[in-house]
Amino acid sequence: MNDMLADWTEGAEAIVYQACAACGKVQYFHRSFCAACGAPDPVEKRASGIATVYATSLVCRAATPETRAHVPYNIVLVDAAEGFRMMAHGAHDLAIGDEVTASYRPFAGRLVPYFEKTR
Repeated sequence: MNDMLADWTEGAEAIVYQACAACGKVQYFHRSFCAACGAPDPVEKRASGIATVYATSLVCRAATPETRAHVPYNIVLVDAAEGFRMMAHGAHDLAIGDEVTASYRPFAGRLVPYFEKTR
């Protein structure tokens, strides 16, 4: 197993994905194997933070007391330049097809990826 890179889930300002040495597929959720071909130990890499908006949804009701202060907030699905799709937070003005770049913002006590239009 390779050394794990720190990402936003551990408070680092980074998005980490995995790439399979055997088949070349990429995946966002960390696994000990490639979800496409089953090969062990995919390699971890840091993403550029550049993506395209695939879907967007404005959340107008707090799911928990900790998120109440953030309502309304935008949840987006983005297709990363590296070839994986992920869910994250985003600016309210985002639309499907927008080119976006990740920064990191506090949300309910955690640092989360936050996408905005690329300027």
